[in-house]
Amino acid sequence: MPFEFEHTPLPGVVLVKPRRFPDDRGWFQEDFKASDFRQAGLPTEFLQDNLSFSSQGTLRGLHYQKGVHAQGKLVQVLAGAVWDVAVDLRRDSATFGHWFGVELSVENATMFYIPPGFGHGFVTLADDTLFSYKCTVEYNKSAEGGVAWNDPDLAIAWPLTDVRISPKDALLPRLAEAEL
Repeated sequence: MPFEFEHTPLPGVVLVKPRRFPDDRGWFQEDFKASDFRQAGLPTEFLQDNLSFSSQGTLRGLHYQKGVHAQGKLVQVLAGAVWDVAVDLRRDSATFGHWFGVELSVENATMFYIPPGFGHGFVTLADDTLFSYKCTVEYNKSAEGGVAWNDPDLAIAWPLTDVRISPKDALLPRLAEAEL
């Protein structure tokens, strides 16, 4: 199997570590293989791919889609590095409001699966960071939601606090006020 699947303390949130095959020219890796993902209990159908390109210190999130438009995301870094965070937003979950963070980079080749019902955000740790998202459901503007990245109730241990965020993200509510 070309992947190692590592479960995190948050149910359904999984680190995916592809196996690299290096040689004198560089390396090769499989990023997705439906049979292996199915065997690990992860989605095998992704309906939308997104890319973002950011300078160091850019923070995007915490974003989510509500209801039937809730997205699972398989994310990875194609250039640069990020610190990536998933937050459990399922009110009936024993881990509601808990978060898990991990560094993703080209060097460590780790991917991160965030299931529907979770908020997602990341901060770039390097300039010219290219970030890829594979989504299980297509984006729907009317279903978008977000939570403030710096909500003190979440107490996310971001590695950078001097960050650039969008005007839209600057207006996101705390978890206690968010429409989930």
